[in-house]
Amino acid sequence: MTVLDSARHPANPASEGSSPSGSTYASGGINGQSDFVLVYHRSPYDEQIDADGTRHWVDQTSPNGIIPTLRNLFREQPRGTWIAWRKEADEGVVVSDERLQIRASVNITLRRLPLTEAQISSFYHVTSKESFWPILHSFPGYFSVDNSDWQIFEQVNASFARAACEEAAPGATIWVHDYNLWLAPAFIRRQRPDVRIAFFHHTPFPSCDVFSILPWRDAIVDSLLCCDLVGFHIPRYANNFAHAAISLRGATAGAAVAVEDKFRRTGSALAEPMAIPWLEHQGRQVRLVSSPVGTSPDLIRALADKPAVQATARTIAEQHEGRTLILSASRVDYTKGNEEMLLTYERLLECQPDWHGRVELFLACVAAASGMRIYDEIQRSVEEVVGRINGRFGRIDWTPVRLSTVRTPYEELVAWFGQADICWITPLRDGLNLVAKEYVAARRGQAGVLVLSEFSGASVELQDALLTNPYSHRSMDEAIAAALVMPLEEQRRRMDGMTGAVETFTVQHWAEEQLGVLRAL
Repeated sequence: MTVLDSARHPANPASEGSSPSGSTYASGGINGQSDFVLVYHRSPYDEQIDADGTRHWVDQTSPNGIIPTLRNLFREQPRGTWIAWRKEADEGVVVSDERLQIRASVNITLRRLPLTEAQISSFYHVTSKESFWPILHSFPGYFSVDNSDWQIFEQVNASFARAACEEAAPGATIWVHDYNLWLAPAFIRRQRPDVRIAFFHHTPFPSCDVFSILPWRDAIVDSLLCCDLVGFHIPRYANNFAHAAISLRGATAGAAVAVEDKFRRTGSALAEPMAIPWLEHQGRQVRLVSSPVGTSPDLIRALADKPAVQATARTIAEQHEGRTLILSASRVDYTKGNEEMLLTYERLLECQPDWHGRVELFLACVAAASGMRIYDEIQRSVEEVVGRINGRFGRIDWTPVRLSTVRTPYEELVAWFGQADICWITPLRDGLNLVAKEYVAARRGQAGVLVLSEFSGASVELQDALLTNPYSHRSMDEAIAAALVMPLEEQRRRMDGMTGAVETFTVQHWAEEQLGVLRAL
């Protein structure tokens, strides 16, 4: 992959306005040539620099997921631009934006904003992770505002908005992604009333009373109400946002309509029978669209067919021959329910000794890199519970739990999907959970059981999963016990139903649905 050419654009985030609802916003005017501008903090490719300074652009470690799909949008958008950040090492020098023409699997114009280590730490690791993340996931007990610098958050959002406005052609579409860019739509709208703005929220959106804990709630809602379309994974999150906009900012709502058949309407924690289709505020109508991000099933199965992946799968099968293999994959986070799952497994081995030597759990739990104390404590707790289980029940020929805290290469994870009899995903709260969908995609035509928390967004879509309540010992115990003895015929029936959903509502379908609604407005 090569960089064809590059250009620099002046950047000074500190001078670009201090509030999306108050101060003026500097810009160079309507001078862009891009009909489509995608605004996302992550870059479309990973940058690698050789010892001699030569720069290369390579695919991310995982070829699945949202990044490849967003890249593919640029096949049909030759006049499109992707806006992301880059880390700027020198804290004392004002550096311009970098505009690159990347020739790769998909040719992309990439504009990167220079952020210092201090800006990244404040904007992303502190304000986004210590203040927003616990509220979004309905864990207000972990909420902290002590170290948040709202001015830096505004400045970084203003910088992304400035770049988007400068790149956008008259009447262009600007698609902004995720909560760390909550304020960008307001900055964009004030400067560029001619463009169409869409926003997709990749996390849960909490109930209005929890969201209202945020001291910046009005600015956030006002910014999202500057959009033409706001997208969410499932109707519950869209309704939660609508209620916040109505209660906090006086927005009016369209009459609720029945949710689509692809969503679970009743019977679980996140089910919704009706959804609010649009909001109106200060003369602007904002469409609310629920469409969960999907996977790339064809890609997953193509990986599964690779000789190296099949060799890994054979090794896994040999190592666990004669035993029921349970797989769980997540990361260290208080939202993920890893401890609750491990304690359930411990109770299973306590109460049903017949399973000793007949079942094994592989937990891929990636350690957090943020250095936050809460994540360090959670990781220690997970490691302690794993050690206790293996110490209590393990034998020389049987280790009940295998724990990996380093990132599992994606091709190896696909091999595990193919061999795991049960996939056990029990977050206390999760916007979606792609691992659950990836497991289903890898099991086409096979048996297998997906045990899934009803507090994950994916549970509303994967209606044949075996749902469980991770806050209830009884529900967790009953779910894993049922999974272990589920007849093969029922396993195949459930897996066929989930496979149909995963293959219909792919990640490409998600992108086309979101942008299709926007184009039709």
